[in-house]
Amino acid sequence: MSTRCRPLLGLVATVATLVLAVAGAAQAAAATPRTTAAAPAATAGCGKAPTLASGTHSIQSSGQNRSYILRVPANYDNNHPYRLVFGFHWVGGTANDVDSGGTDGYNWSYYGLRRLADAAGNGTIFVAPQGNNNGWANPGGQDVTFVDDMIKQLEGGLCVDTTQLFSAGFSYGGAMTYALACARATVFRAVAVYSGANLSGCNGGTQPIAYMGLHGLRDNVLPISNGRALRDTFVRANGCTPQNPPEPAQGSLTHIVTAYSGCKAGYPVVWAAFDGAGHDPGPIDGCTCDGWHTWTSGEVWKFFTQFDSSQPPPPPPPTGGKQIVGTQSGRCLDDSSTNGTQAQLADCANQDSQLWTVTSSGQLTAYGNKCLDASGRGTANGTQVIVWDCNGQANQQWTVNANGTITGAQSGLCLDATGQGTTAGTKIELWSCNGQANQQWTLR
Repeated sequence: MSTRCRPLLGLVATVATLVLAVAGAAQAAAATPRTTAAAPAATAGCGKAPTLASGTHSIQSSGQNRSYILRVPANYDNNHPYRLVFGFHWVGGTANDVDSGGTDGYNWSYYGLRRLADAAGNGTIFVAPQGNNNGWANPGGQDVTFVDDMIKQLEGGLCVDTTQLFSAGFSYGGAMTYALACARATVFRAVAVYSGANLSGCNGGTQPIAYMGLHGLRDNVLPISNGRALRDTFVRANGCTPQNPPEPAQGSLTHIVTAYSGCKAGYPVVWAAFDGAGHDPGPIDGCTCDGWHTWTSGEVWKFFTQFDSSQPPPPPPPTGGKQIVGTQSGRCLDDSSTNGTQAQLADCANQDSQLWTVTSSGQLTAYGNKCLDASGRGTANGTQVIVWDCNGQANQQWTVNANGTITGAQSGLCLDATGQGTTAGTKIELWSCNGQANQQWTLR
């Protein structure tokens, strides 16, 4: 385990410098959405002899020679679409550290996931990318593009299930995994971030993706507040009910795993906090030690494998506009093309009645020519919010605020789910802004 953790604890100053130096790094290029299917989505590498084998591979990406280590399952079957898991190393670490498992060897290969995959029937391809300068600064989105290029090469040379791509990483590797969750939410099915922080950028972060965060209370390299902030990005994006999940007491030497409630179907958020080991992906309950006997590998494996291809994946995010999702309800703002229809909450679906465009003049438009409208130009509490032909009036102008509220430019009142309702059919009205969850919205 020492090649995995102990040197990291001696690099506190290095990581602290990275927090300052890289937090403002240029963010990744926009993702190319991938449409998923209910059955395993086979790639071009299926049905033919593999062109890639286990070992180290080189690839050109963004004008650079990059490398990664590949682990193809024993008895590989070119007619079977495989799960694909990326494992990202920490600052100063290497792809070989992740692939080999360090001093714990095979038992800790890919944070212990390879051993569990083999025990479950060899259904997973593993990839350990090598970061430039042993890190993941992601300048100009280069590292996200590197992942794009690897995926293209892997899917061309092996039989991969495109609905089953996952990423896990510790520390700087956790930051890189978070960057992928932000920028490639339609490519990766789920991610696990061990003791991460926003060091590699977040281009996006508004589309849902299944997210698991793991962090230690005693982390003196990247304090747990960093992990909470990353988690909360996807609590919002996934429409989960906000909460302060329980965490173990200092000195308890144990862990608590919490699954958020209210999340959009297929997009869970799980938070695992632990007391004992500090900046570490392999804590063991009952001590301040670490090792491959940790509980983290089993929890992450359980989180990833719940999304097997026998379960239909969620529908792809809508295009041509954004959904306005109630933070409290997890439901979408829905309208009609008929003038005077009051807006309401409805189960989120990829349909025109839930796709809104924010115009440069502050209008929220749907169907191309219908606007969200304060009925009768009302400015009082309880004014119905309706749909009406766009006319440029002040009662059709809105401000989308950084705190999650949407306020009428004319009234200064907030979009409000009536009576703090969360069920489909709950009507939308104007009400004095009060900071309650029924006035919180996310555009995605």
